[in-house]
Amino acid sequence: MPLVVISVKLVKNLDSSIVADLVSTWLAEDVGRGDVTTTAVVPPDREGRARIEAREQAVIAGLPVAQEVFAQVGGGDLKWIPEIEDGDRAEAGSVLARLEGPLAPILVGERTALNILQRLSAIATLTRRFADAIDGAKARVVDTRKTTPGLRYLEKYAVTVGGGRNHRFGLDDGVLVKDNHIMAAGSVAEATRRAVSGAHHGLSVEVEVTDLQGLKDAIENGADAVLLDNMTPEEVEQAVSAAAGRVLLEASGGIDLDSVRAYADAGVDIISVGALTHSAPAIDLAMEVES
Repeated sequence: MPLVVISVKLVKNLDSSIVADLVSTWLAEDVGRGDVTTTAVVPPDREGRARIEAREQAVIAGLPVAQEVFAQVGGGDLKWIPEIEDGDRAEAGSVLARLEGPLAPILVGERTALNILQRLSAIATLTRRFADAIDGAKARVVDTRKTTPGLRYLEKYAVTVGGGRNHRFGLDDGVLVKDNHIMAAGSVAEATRRAVSGAHHGLSVEVEVTDLQGLKDAIENGADAVLLDNMTPEEVEQAVSAAAGRVLLEASGGIDLDSVRAYADAGVDIISVGALTHSAPAIDLAMEVES
């Protein structure tokens, strides 16, 4: 059975041009016409060193992005010395990277670099917790489109760093017939028929259902995959039995760390968790100037 709902745009290796463009936008927002505080306080010829460290345990993601921040503010004069890599677990007090060179640009880039590191590490950390919770099961944890506008590329990258997989990257990445599409079409059966007949031949068709009748209608009308929405683990187990391997099955809706194992054990192929990107609490990181 093809893994039809796993995005073809799996973000595992960062595109340096995309990262550079994003960083440029963030710096324009934060720095504006210049860091007036640093300009007033720090002489331009003042050299210094600083370290970025974790204040709590975390799976780190975003170090290449932070490096790009300092590359842009430092004009090539700053030395970036990584101590760990994306995907590594850091303990409280661990040093993630060190910086050497002109002190002023280090201070200019501090907040932008920390902001993105805190955000991406939060996602990677939470994803790793979900992945660990279903270790050994065939199911895989995937993200959703519930991302921060403008940050989807990096947030989905952080999911893969944490051990998860990417669902659709965007609306052009696969057909997913949801409840409002079904309402517009009149029924699961009719929405599925329209999706199968109207979609490009290279696109998979996934249909969201809430009960076993919906599952039956989706399968009989040609769905490649079925999303079991807000079903209990017991209901999901029944759906897995009814589907009998004919389609890929995804469980979604309110699944948390306490319940994810039960859904995995119910036999689904994919468990999608919007919380990976919309509710991951920021990781406490800091930058300390050493000299």
